[in-house]
Amino acid sequence: MKILEGKTAIITGASRGIGRAIAIKFASEGANVIFTDLAYDENAISLEKELKAMGVKAKGYASNASNHDDCMNLIDEVLKDFERIDILVNNAGITKDGLLMRMSEEQWDAVINVNLKSVFNMTKAVQKVMLKQRSGSIVNVSSVVGVGGNAGQANYSASKAGIIGFTKSIAKELGGRNIRCNAVAPGFIITEMTAKLPEEVVTGWFEKIPLKRGGTPEEVANVITFLGSDMSSYVSGQVINICGAMQT
Repeated sequence: MKILEGKTAIITGASRGIGRAIAIKFASEGANVIFTDLAYDENAISLEKELKAMGVKAKGYASNASNHDDCMNLIDEVLKDFERIDILVNNAGITKDGLLMRMSEEQWDAVINVNLKSVFNMTKAVQKVMLKQRSGSIVNVSSVVGVGGNAGQANYSASKAGIIGFTKSIAKELGGRNIRCNAVAPGFIITEMTAKLPEEVVTGWFEKIPLKRGGTPEEVANVITFLGSDMSSYVSGQVINICGAMQT
């Protein structure tokens, strides 16, 4: 029995990296998958084909998760194509790193809007569906940087810490309607972005990680799949670090 059989999930920022891995893992476990990104481009088209080939219903949408009206309109469109929404994964995120003394207001606002406001927007848009169903699982992608901070990432750290506070509040607010809300906090995950880092930088990170390696997008997807499934039916309001013990 596939653990997401019969469920329908929305994943934001899913055309590549961790989001793409989540979409593929969800489909492999039987979920119908809705995914979003800023553009419905070649990455989105290829992902949609890959998901459909796994025998599930799948559709990609161009939508800006940091725009409130976009999110509300997205859910209206989704409900025309899919009967329900059982899982929301708020994965959309960006970085604009720099020391505070050099950080511009634009860098701060952009990261807060994409990383944190998007979680508010999508959760607010989806909750009306989940409240009516009296069931649902929301999984927010935070970061170990949101748990422990990091020099040069004040904007990113603040956005990811905000996600944790939001998660705990929504778990208490919506729990009475059988809606769960959890967060994951990935550490150093090997993606296209980290692959561009110099080898000595990557090696330096590995030395700080007790498991002495970076994680994979699939390892993050595995934990999110557990949180989206009924296997975690009594888990809510929690933050699970996926970091090889880098943050304990």
